[in-house]
Amino acid sequence: MTSIPNSISSHYQIRPQQCQLLAGGDINDVYCIELNTNEKVVLKINDADEFPKMFEAEAEGLELLKQSGSFRIPKVRSVVQLDTYQILELEYLATGIPNDDFSEVFGSQLAILHQNQKENFGGVNDNYIGSLPQSNQSHPTWTDFFISERLIPLIKRAFDQRLIDTTERKQAESFFAYVDQLWPKEKASLIHGDLWSGNYMILSNGQPALIDPAVYFGHREMDIGMMHLFGGFDPDIFESYQNLYPLESGWQKRIPYNQVYPLLVHLCLFGRGYWSRIDEIIDEFY
Repeated sequence: MTSIPNSISSHYQIRPQQCQLLAGGDINDVYCIELNTNEKVVLKINDADEFPKMFEAEAEGLELLKQSGSFRIPKVRSVVQLDTYQILELEYLATGIPNDDFSEVFGSQLAILHQNQKENFGGVNDNYIGSLPQSNQSHPTWTDFFISERLIPLIKRAFDQRLIDTTERKQAESFFAYVDQLWPKEKASLIHGDLWSGNYMILSNGQPALIDPAVYFGHREMDIGMMHLFGGFDPDIFESYQNLYPLESGWQKRIPYNQVYPLLVHLCLFGRGYWSRIDEIIDEFY
């Protein structure tokens, strides 16, 4: 939608000159609204029937990140439904240019985030990654969680969508037998879950903030792998991270394995073109 729906305009008493459309991705329409109090807020809007409880889950994820004592996170003001629309109202954060220590701060704050840990993996309400539902049922090990809650559902979805054939499905499932030996044994860390370059902001004070989470308690290397998938992160971030919370040896070699899940997400959302990269990563296992 290019203009804010009338029911929402009436609810917030918004005049056209008070509303600015922001970049919001493929799922949500995002607006910066100047309220009559001269305060700015952000409204994210989508279809409540198509993406049920998406914003409730996002609000919970933002609150978990906020409680972690790490990054600046926009405050959730409300989650409401009007007609067929669901609306997430967020604190507006002004943007700027990075400080000289931006990468150092980012790395240290990511390490602090990942030091929020639990024994079991998953352990939060189900949510979304992009427009795909993401199950976060609790499991005692990373192997159990990753196979049951991440790999199996998306391989099945890709097969059902005819994005992979029977042979390719079996090839993907052969990866299951190696999961337990590939990742170092660690406690479950609170992770952002969808940490690509579009999901962090540079604030007006030059410091980082995180948005649009797909949180769960998982293996912390999943965030590291996602950060390397499409680029946009300074290498100094990882050096700073290592100084505070060092990754187990061989983490660079494990980056592709941490990318299998987000690549499966992209396969299901954007098509067959992503299978070749997945196949390249897992072909050593079949």
